[in-house]
Amino acid sequence: MWATVEELEAQLGSQVRARRLAANRTVEDLAHAAGIAAKTLQNLELGRGSSLGTLVKVLRALDAEAWLGTLTPPATTSPVAILAAARRGAPRQRASRSRA
Repeated sequence: MWATVEELEAQLGSQVRARRLAANRTVEDLAHAAGIAAKTLQNLELGRGSSLGTLVKVLRALDAEAWLGTLTPPATTSPVAILAAARRGAPRQRASRSRA
């Protein structure tokens, strides 16, 4: 994985850049479509810090919003249900009291 936030930002930025190039769009064109400044898009692509809002705008302009759904898989079982099932399981074992 990534050791720092900066490394993760750089990785995300390079993925955005790859999608932009695959869509054959210029920085200026995509920035205009996303409603952001070209410099803002460049900063995103270079991993120089950006907001989540900027990322979402760019992904929408690239018609790639679904990519956000791949960040975490949907939970198939509620964590609360798992906890409840664990509590209904085997009774807790307790140490027996010594009889002195």
